Amino acid sequence: MDKTLRNPGQAIAQIPDGAVVMIGGFGGAGAPIELIHALIDHGARDLTVINNNAGNGRIGIAAMIDAGMVAKMICSFPRSSDARAFNEKYLAGEIELELVPQGTLAERIRAGGAGIPAFYTPTGFGTELAKGKPVAEFEGRSYVQERWLKADFALIKAELGDPHGNLTYNKTARNFNPLMCAAAQMTIAQVSKLVTAGEIDPEHVITPGLFVDHLIEIPDPKQEELLIRAGEVYP
Repeated sequence: MDKTLRNPGQAIAQIPDGAVVMIGGFGGAGAPIELIHALIDHGARDLTVINNNAGNGRIGIAAMIDAGMVAKMICSFPRSSDARAFNEKYLAGEIELELVPQGTLAERIRAGGAGIPAFYTPTGFGTELAKGKPVAEFEGRSYVQERWLKADFALIKAELGDPHGNLTYNKTARNFNPLMCAAAQMTIAQVSKLVTAGEIDPEHVITPGLFVDHLIEIPDPKQEELLIRAGEVYP
């Protein structure tokens, strides 16, 4: 089954208002800028966005927040180097924040993909982040119960992809992307290079095509940090 599309808008158009959207990336590494900007063009609103941070500058996720598209952020680092967009909306009471320790965030996403509704971790015990959550003791240590995270859609960035949706990643751009592919009902991937079926060594496949619904080739993807340094604003 050929899962390739000609442009991001074809897949992004399926995202409705109120959707839960996971967006890959650790800062700019592995961030699907073109897919995010296509989502801004599409204009879906009241979104819950799950990402490592809350965006930088006036592009990517920050531009989504600027546009009033995001009702809630679930992330680890809302205060990045240039978090003006999130700061302004949060202080104005226009966006909700669920703060999650980074390792817990990754494990909650992984649990969502693995079908594990909840797990226990010592991280956050005794802090405000544990308020209202079940606590249990194991071998003399207290652990906080955390729930899985799942999404309606995942937007991810990969290095290589084939028509069946098998993906590889460029070094640290791997980060949250494979976990999110498994935790979403629909995964939309942008790839820097589309190769023929069978061209990717099966031993090198990181995300099997089973977890990918659509992919779009974007040969020269934009890099968040370079856009910010150039003072770019989207749209």
